[in-house]
Amino acid sequence: MSNENFKQELITWRHYLHAHPESAFEEENTARFVAEKLLEMGYEIVTGIGKTGVVGTLKNGTGTGIIGIRADMDALNIHEKTDLPYASEYPGKMHACGHDGHVTTALGAAKLLADNKNFNGTVRFIFQPAEEHGEGALAMLKDGLLEKFPMDELYGLHNKPNLPEGEIHSKIGPIMASEDNFEIRIKGKGGHASTPNMGVDPLVTASEIILALQTIVSRNIDPIDQAVISCTEIHTDGAVNVIPTNVIITGDCRSYKPEVQSIIKERMQAISENICKSNGATCEFTFRNSFSPTVNWEECHLTAIQAATNILGKENVVDQAQQVMGSEDFGYFLNKIPGCYVFLGGKREGKGVYPLHHAQYDYNDDNLVRGAEFFAEIVRLKLPS
Repeated sequence: MSNENFKQELITWRHYLHAHPESAFEEENTARFVAEKLLEMGYEIVTGIGKTGVVGTLKNGTGTGIIGIRADMDALNIHEKTDLPYASEYPGKMHACGHDGHVTTALGAAKLLADNKNFNGTVRFIFQPAEEHGEGALAMLKDGLLEKFPMDELYGLHNKPNLPEGEIHSKIGPIMASEDNFEIRIKGKGGHASTPNMGVDPLVTASEIILALQTIVSRNIDPIDQAVISCTEIHTDGAVNVIPTNVIITGDCRSYKPEVQSIIKERMQAISENICKSNGATCEFTFRNSFSPTVNWEECHLTAIQAATNILGKENVVDQAQQVMGSEDFGYFLNKIPGCYVFLGGKREGKGVYPLHHAQYDYNDDNLVRGAEFFAEIVRLKLPS
């Protein structure tokens, strides 16, 4: 198959997936599509790992090494506003994060390896559900992914529409942050807005807490480390002329180290409970980890950089990537086995950039072959024939 025909095939696959988005743990049609393509290529497949996950395995030669490539499959609950001929056919759902491109890229790499058989060992393709909620990787791990399908190393990528088209960026160590969600329930004593002295105003207490939480990053976290605390919602049971009894503050935190996560949790709880106590209110504080930090292993990073250089040229590879405070549940895999996660730039020269999770976002099709060749090159480097 010519390179142009290969590219057109990948584009056709990607546009089909884009038109048929499925959100977390609902990726049944996507999983069927993936399984059918892998079977056509000669892969052994297992479905239903982590509910809708798919694992494809191909062995070649006598090598004992096993390399994994992972792609996330889920879409978002966003109504698409692109007017593309392959726009989402499902109202309220779209591939606004490019997972349609990630799936297609991995399938492209699977096809290259199956067609050329230029590796000696075993390659596994992991198609994961429910990345957006941070639950898919854990679901696959709980289903025994690593025990049933052992791998020496695992690699993944995410498209980045703000980075130059065709560039791959990676770094040793933390590349994406953890995400921790919190909820602060404040109970005061409501009453008429004209007589605040007769109650305990939880809104005033909530305001003090929201401001005080911002001192944690500036005064409790080592300035060398990075962290973000964001209060994103506030709910009350009051009205325009009623002081509420209950206020709920929710939000999330981002950081790169477990010890920083612990400091944030401890200080948030202490601040919330003590401000409530000083104002005569009560407090219930909950803190839940949603995403582990994504921390690249050094040897795997070096492999990814070499593969990217071989495919894209040194001028299109950055080995000191700017880490981001966004989160990705690939980090749960890297807590268990060596691996590396990279960014693939998609910014088209002279064209506007829609960010990830935007209703007008669309994956850059020109990156499909690049990403597929990059993944295939990693396998060839680690499993030389």
